[in-house]
Amino acid sequence: MNDLTDPKMAQGSPAPRIDFNAPGFRRKRRLRAWVDRLTHGYVLVGGLAVLVAITMIFFYLAYVVLPLFQGARLQAGAPVAPGWLQGAGKPLLLTVEEQNKVGLRVSDQGQAVFFDAQKGDVLATLSLPLPNGVRLVSIAGSEPGTPWWVAGLSNGQVLLMRTRYTAPYPQNSATLSPALEFPYGQAPFTVDPQGRALEHVAVTASDSRLLLAGASGAQVNVLALTQAAGPLAGQPRLEQAHIDLPQMAEAVKAIYLDPRQQWLYVLNGRAQADVFDLRTRALNGRYKLLEDAEAYVTASQQLAGGVSLMIGTSKGTLSQWFMARDVDGEPRLSHIRDFTLGNQPIAFIRAEQRRKGFLALDSAGRLGVFHSTAHRTLLVQQVATHGDAMALSPRADLLLVEQGRQWLPIAVHNPHPEVSWSALWEKVWYENYDKPEYVWQSTADNSDFEPKLSLAPLTFGTLKAAFYAMLLAAPLAVAAAIYTAYFMAAPMRRKVKPVIELMEAMPTVILGFFAGLVLAPYVEGHLPGIFGLLIVTPLGILLAALGFSRLPARWRLGLPAGWESALLVPVIVLVGGLALWLSPTMETWWFQGDMRQWLSQNLGLGFDQRNALVVGLAMGFAVIPSIYSIAEDAIFSVPRSLTHGSLALGATPWQTLTRLVLLTASPGIFSALMIGLGRAVGETMIVLMATGNTPIMNMNLFEGMRTLAANVAVEMPESATGSSHYRVLFLAALVLLSFTFAMNTLAELIRQRLRNKYSSL
Repeated sequence: MNDLTDPKMAQGSPAPRIDFNAPGFRRKRRLRAWVDRLTHGYVLVGGLAVLVAITMIFFYLAYVVLPLFQGARLQAGAPVAPGWLQGAGKPLLLTVEEQNKVGLRVSDQGQAVFFDAQKGDVLATLSLPLPNGVRLVSIAGSEPGTPWWVAGLSNGQVLLMRTRYTAPYPQNSATLSPALEFPYGQAPFTVDPQGRALEHVAVTASDSRLLLAGASGAQVNVLALTQAAGPLAGQPRLEQAHIDLPQMAEAVKAIYLDPRQQWLYVLNGRAQADVFDLRTRALNGRYKLLEDAEAYVTASQQLAGGVSLMIGTSKGTLSQWFMARDVDGEPRLSHIRDFTLGNQPIAFIRAEQRRKGFLALDSAGRLGVFHSTAHRTLLVQQVATHGDAMALSPRADLLLVEQGRQWLPIAVHNPHPEVSWSALWEKVWYENYDKPEYVWQSTADNSDFEPKLSLAPLTFGTLKAAFYAMLLAAPLAVAAAIYTAYFMAAPMRRKVKPVIELMEAMPTVILGFFAGLVLAPYVEGHLPGIFGLLIVTPLGILLAALGFSRLPARWRLGLPAGWESALLVPVIVLVGGLALWLSPTMETWWFQGDMRQWLSQNLGLGFDQRNALVVGLAMGFAVIPSIYSIAEDAIFSVPRSLTHGSLALGATPWQTLTRLVLLTASPGIFSALMIGLGRAVGETMIVLMATGNTPIMNMNLFEGMRTLAANVAVEMPESATGSSHYRVLFLAALVLLSFTFAMNTLAELIRQRLRNKYSSL
C-alpha cells in the first residue's frame, strides 16, 4: 500500500527507527574494523619492507665499496740466510718471478744464481760469459714488466740477455725451470768505442729495434741494433749504428730509455736531468729536478710503461716526471706530483709491473707503498735497518729486501691502490696528457695502461641528460596538467588523461631503440626544422588564437566551453609539418647548406649524431607522463568551492589559477617535478642507446655524454669480480643512490613547507 494512503502515516505516527545494534550491523562493523586493521598492518609492513630493502641495498653497496679506501698491509716472514749468500759478492740485480717461487741474484763477480724464493736454496748457477780480464760493472733492465736485461762491462761493452721461466709437468707435478738466455749471442756489443767502464746502462726493445745505452763518467753512448734481412731468405742479421751525443757537464747518475725509443733521460750532477731526442739527436732540454739547494738525487726508477720517472732525494721525498707538451706545443719534462716517505735519503725505488704503483725504501729501512695516478700514500712502515738490494715480484705481492747477507721476505697486500678522492673527483694529470683532466677510461688493450677512474664526467653526464630532458618535459607536462585539470571540458579530459598516462607504459628500451636508430638520423638531417618548431609552433598557436577571437560571436559561443584545445590539434600538426618541410630551405638560406659544418666553423661546436638533443627529446617523452599525471591530480584536487568562491568575488579565471589554484596545488606539482627528475637521473636504456656513450664534460647540446647508470650497465658485465674496476662501478651506483636519496629528502622538506604555507587557502 502507498505510504500516503497509510492511516498510521496519515495520522502522523512516527517513522520506524533503524536499530544500529542489530546483529547484522554489528557483524559489518566487526568485519570493517578487521579489514581496516589488516589494511593498516599490510601498509605498515609493506612500507617498512621498502625502507629495509633500501637500507640493505645501501649497506651492501657500502660493503662492496669500502675496501677501495683501505690502505696496504705488510706481513714480514722469517729471515732467510742461506749459506751460499756468504761471500757471494755485492748484488747488482735481485728479482723474483711471477709465482714468487724462483728468484735471481746477479753479483758483481759475474755469477747469476737462481734460488728458491721461499727457502733460499740454489736452483741453478750461471757464470756470465765475460771476456777475459773484464769485470761486471753494472746491470739494468728494460721498463718494468719486460724480460730484457743488459750488463755493463769494464771494457765499454754490454751483454744482452733475458730471463725465461718454463713450467714442465714431470710426473704430473708443475715445476719452474729458470734460464738466462742470450738471444743475440753471448758475444758482447760495444757501446763505448773508447773502452771505458760502463757505470750505468739501459736497454729498450721493440719488434725490430734494440737500443742500448751506457754511461761512463760524463759521457753517454747509445747503440742501435736493427734487424735486417740476411743474405739468405729468412736469415736475420743485426745492423749496428752509434748515436752520437754530446758530453755531459757533470758525472752521470742514471740513464733511462723511453720504450717508444724517442727520449733518453740522463740524470747527472746533484739534481739535473738532460733529455735527448734520439730521432733528431738533439738536446730537448736541461731540467732542474729539485728546488732545495741542499738536496740531491739518490734513487730513480721508471714506472710501468716507461713513460714516467720517479726521482728519490736525500730529503726522503719522491717526485714524478714525464714528457708533456707546454703552452707552445713543445714536449718538455714536466713535474707532475710529489710524495714523502720520511726524512732519510731514498735508497731504492721499485715499480709495480702491472700498475702505476711503486715501493720505496730509505737508508734507515723505512718502506713506503705509493700509487702515482691516485697520488696516494698507502703505507709507511719500518721493515729493516738498511737495504743492500730490493726486489718486487711481478704481481707486487712479495718484497725481498737483502740486508746483511740475508733476505727479508715481506708479503704485500695492496689490492686497490688506484682509487682516491683526487682520482675520483679531481682533475688528474695522466701520462701522455698535456694537462690535468677529468677522464673515465677503465680498460685498454695493453698491460701498462693507466686506469682513469674519474666519476666526475659520469656525474656531469647524468646531470646533463636530466637537465635537457627536464627542459623539454617540465614545461610541457605542467602546462598540459594545468589546462587539462582547470580549463578542459570533463568529457574531453576523460579521454585525454588516460591516453597521456598510457604513454608511461612504453618500455624505455623501445624508446631508446627508436631514438638511436630513427630519431637521431632524422634530427641530424632536419636540424633547422627541429629548432624552427620552437619558434613556429608558439607563433602558430598565437595566430590561431587571434584568428579565433576575430570569428563571429555566434561561432565562438557555439563551441562548447573547454573544447577549444581540439581546434589546436590540426594547427600544431600543420605548423610542425611546415617547419620540418622547410628545413632544407632554411639550411640553405641561413647555414650555407650544412648546419653541422656551420656550427663547427662559426660557433666551435662539435656535432655527434647521437647527442644530448636526441636524449632530451626521447627521455623527455618518457618523463612527461609521470610529471603530468601527478601534477594534474594535484591541480584537479583543489576544492571547487575555492575556485567558485574566487570567481564569485570577481576574480578572473586566470587570476584564480595563478593566485589560488597553483599555490594550493604547489606541493603536488613540486612532487611531480621531483619524481620526473628522479626518473631522468636514473634512466639507463634511453641514454645507453641514444648517445655515443662518450664520458666528456661539456654542456654542448650536440654532443653526447655517459651517465652513471648507463656506465654501470655497459661495464659491469666486463669487470672482474672483486677488482678495483668492479668496486668503482658499485661506487658509481652508491653515488647515484645517495644523490637520489638526498634529492628526494630535500624535495620532501620543500614540499612540506609549501603544504604548511598554502594549506590555509
